Amino acid sequence: MRIIRKNLKVVLFLIALLSFSFSYAQVKTITGKVTDAQTGEALPGVTIVVKGTTNGTITNFDGDFNINAEEGQILSFSFIGYITQEVVVTASDVINVNLAQSIEKLEEVIVIGYGQVRKEDATGSVATVSSSDFNQGATSSPQDLILGKVPGVNIQTEGGAPGSAAKIRIRGGSSMSASNDPLIVIDGMPIDNRTIDGMSNVLSSINPNDIETFTILKDASSTAIYGSRASNGVILITTKEGAKNQELKVEIESKVNISEIKKYIDVLNADEYRTLVNQRAAISSAVNPALLGDANTNWQEEIFQTAVGHEHNLGVSGAVKNIPVRASIGYTDQFGILRTSSMERKTATLKVNPSFFENHLKITAGIKYMNVDNRFADKGAIGSALRFDPTKPVFNKTGIYGGYTTWLTTDGSRNINGTRNPVAQLQQKSDVSDVNRYIADAQINYKLHFFPDITATLKVGLDKSDSEGSINTDLDASWVRTASSGVARDYTQERKNELLDFYLNYKKDLPGIESRIDAMAGYEWQHFWSAASAYEVDRFNTVIVNSKDETENYLVSFFGRANYSYKDKYLLTGTLRNDGSSRFQKNNRWGWYPSAAFGWRIIEEPFLKEIKSLSNLKLRLGYGITGQQELNKGDYPYMGIYQLSDSRTQYKLGDKYYTLIRPNGYDATLQWEKTTTYNVGIDFGFFDNRISGSIDAYKRVTNDLLNTIPVPAGTNYTDLLLTNVGDLQNTGIEFAINAIPVSTNDLTWQVSFNLTHNKNEVTKLTNYDDPNYKGIDVGNISGVGVGNTIQKHTVGHPLNTFYVYEQVYDANEKPIEGLYVDRNNDNTINEDDKYYADSPAPDVFMGFSSMLNYKNFDFGFNGRAAIGGQIYNNVIVGARYQEMTVNEYLTNLPSEINKSKFETAQQYSDYFLEDASFFRIDNVTLGYNFRDIIKDTFGLNLSARLYGSVQNVLVITNYSGLDPEVDNGIDNDIYPRPRIYLMGLNITF
Repeated sequence: MRIIRKNLKVVLFLIALLSFSFSYAQVKTITGKVTDAQTGEALPGVTIVVKGTTNGTITNFDGDFNINAEEGQILSFSFIGYITQEVVVTASDVINVNLAQSIEKLEEVIVIGYGQVRKEDATGSVATVSSSDFNQGATSSPQDLILGKVPGVNIQTEGGAPGSAAKIRIRGGSSMSASNDPLIVIDGMPIDNRTIDGMSNVLSSINPNDIETFTILKDASSTAIYGSRASNGVILITTKEGAKNQELKVEIESKVNISEIKKYIDVLNADEYRTLVNQRAAISSAVNPALLGDANTNWQEEIFQTAVGHEHNLGVSGAVKNIPVRASIGYTDQFGILRTSSMERKTATLKVNPSFFENHLKITAGIKYMNVDNRFADKGAIGSALRFDPTKPVFNKTGIYGGYTTWLTTDGSRNINGTRNPVAQLQQKSDVSDVNRYIADAQINYKLHFFPDITATLKVGLDKSDSEGSINTDLDASWVRTASSGVARDYTQERKNELLDFYLNYKKDLPGIESRIDAMAGYEWQHFWSAASAYEVDRFNTVIVNSKDETENYLVSFFGRANYSYKDKYLLTGTLRNDGSSRFQKNNRWGWYPSAAFGWRIIEEPFLKEIKSLSNLKLRLGYGITGQQELNKGDYPYMGIYQLSDSRTQYKLGDKYYTLIRPNGYDATLQWEKTTTYNVGIDFGFFDNRISGSIDAYKRVTNDLLNTIPVPAGTNYTDLLLTNVGDLQNTGIEFAINAIPVSTNDLTWQVSFNLTHNKNEVTKLTNYDDPNYKGIDVGNISGVGVGNTIQKHTVGHPLNTFYVYEQVYDANEKPIEGLYVDRNNDNTINEDDKYYADSPAPDVFMGFSSMLNYKNFDFGFNGRAAIGGQIYNNVIVGARYQEMTVNEYLTNLPSEINKSKFETAQQYSDYFLEDASFFRIDNVTLGYNFRDIIKDTFGLNLSARLYGSVQNVLVITNYSGLDPEVDNGIDNDIYPRPRIYLMGLNITF
């Protein structure tokens, strides 16, 4: 897209030189410079006209101009892709203008699967976010750049750890058991979404500073070209590149940040805890106040810290002997607010894109290298910090167990039931990894000399990673106690993703019938391979794990697409893909994925020509079928697999021990899930697109949904079998609006807002109606035994719906322990009295942003809001006196105990369900641009931008916990998201 903009500038410059005549008979000569309001770059070829006359000129390649005009006349500045600006001539002889980009540029070309399309010709639901619109601040992972920017796209990090994983959902989830992650394509190469060992987030290995655009394909008419992997949407990432005839450009960026925890979980302090222990000791002999200490320890303060981080990037782009080149290096070093957590990332990229034979032959080749060193903190320390006795010090006086205070039994040995010392959990365990990743790709586009309407494209790519890591626990750690406990684990993994694409593209304008055809057909081969090993020993150096695993799968595809345009008003698009996957047996190996879409550019109809305020109006209709082959069951889900037992479950025969082999259950007829999507959308624009946006409504129906159902014992080596039996549907509405309320010489203001409403519902789970089948238990909760769940997938309800008892309250609105509503009126409280509450998914999700430019200053913010949905506060489930009724150790309690006063666990009560609604300001940024610091000195033109940013600024919510954004709506000791203060400097020359 950058190449297209540069070419447009040159074309407009030459056209303007030939088109305008100059008038020298005016009173005074006005000089000035025109720049991009966002980047500060000079704009060549901008048209300047004295309004109401034929007197005009254009800016030169440095953005400079001069024109004769009278005081009081109006100068009009216009340039393709920018908002036209008018300035009144005053007594000053100098007028400098900052032009704001038009948010909606109909002339631009957008990236789609296997090609590009003019934005005005797009018929699918496609959203593009370019680098100028990215979120500012500390963006350690690429998804941070578009957080809250696109309707229908919900991004949620797992927590505040550096490089933490993110859950990206496009129009809700389409599966229960398979992956709900979108397909991610980087520079035309679909990557393997499966987690790389030693790395939390597969995207954190990519330097966000190298990304030019995100394009999100949301409906099936745009995603079906990717067939069996596109049911959850597609994210296309395009990286930056050089431009032909571009002068050498150097960009340097440095950032420094400080992270701090915003809020602690409210637990009893030392004095409050002493008081409570003494009160309970008077009631129960099981509580022993003699175990209290004399310290005052805030365990959360002991495990969290104020963390620092810094990031540096250097990018060089331009043309070397007329060959466009871009190279970059980057370095990020980020510590986490939970002690011992950190991420260090080093990146390097090189991309060339020359063209030959009068642009008949174009070559794009690139390589990206990333090295990421992680240290993972034991997040279990967060829960321990809430429960460890606050009257005890961090360190003991005896020096045993590494010197950390530890609960002991009466005989002096470690009490295995007592809460672990949270500081010891962090300091006595080392969990580190080193990951290398290489992404190399090359693409050749050849426009046939003998038939220039046809372009042949060949693309090859390799995505390779290797990782190694180790997890070591100090031998004197208190929890290292038995021969079966691993204290040292080493692991390695290699992954390889190979790609071959070949397709032909036919483009033809048919002026005789006012038509345009763009057709494409191709073939794709992709191979995924991985190998992993693990070796673990216990404190006596006995091997307890020694495993090696190697796996692979292939995907072979044939695909095609045809776009037809009539009179630039009526648009038709059809796609068809045939995928064959080695993950399924030969009778189910191939699947067909068609789509069709219609677009009507209503703005081109004669009856709308007189409405000058209307600048865009287009109707889109789409239908398509996509698939899902990421079943989370490995590469051989349809085959009988035999699994080796570990060394702890060997069988003794005579004097020898033999490793056992057991078969796993499987379904030989397993096949992909299929999602059918219907979409209707309207794109609109007013006042030269100073107000623009879109409205979409959709329905997505997933069939052959994977579900684990009971089968007769002994028939398939298991009593539970994963098979295709379910159906699920998502319906929703998306709305996006962008506006430029103010655009003057000194001041521009851009705002955007988007809203999403999505509702999903399970419509089928079994092959036959069973009134006793209540659904699938999901949503693991902790704190009371193991294996407890709080949610269900159930027919007639959304995924992950909470399944709970209805709490009864007294006249003072206090919960009555153990008393629940008898919903079926049988005078007995049991499982039949549970009810389906809400799901974690919000009813409405919103994103908003604002950018204000005043002269050299810029000020922006962005945020999100959610309305509806529920969250289960698993943190305060431990607020019960029963936790203290032991005579050899004490456990602290959340301050919630003062409200609920529960004696025993009430984990299935809806008392712990809270409203998950929130309003969040994600980022606020203030910057100042130093333009033309050095100009024409040794051929340099140097500019800079200094800015400050605050992330995670504000959260308004009724939720009583740390953060209402948690995975699947269950808050269980989340790694807190920090508030980050950042200073940054960008230098360009």
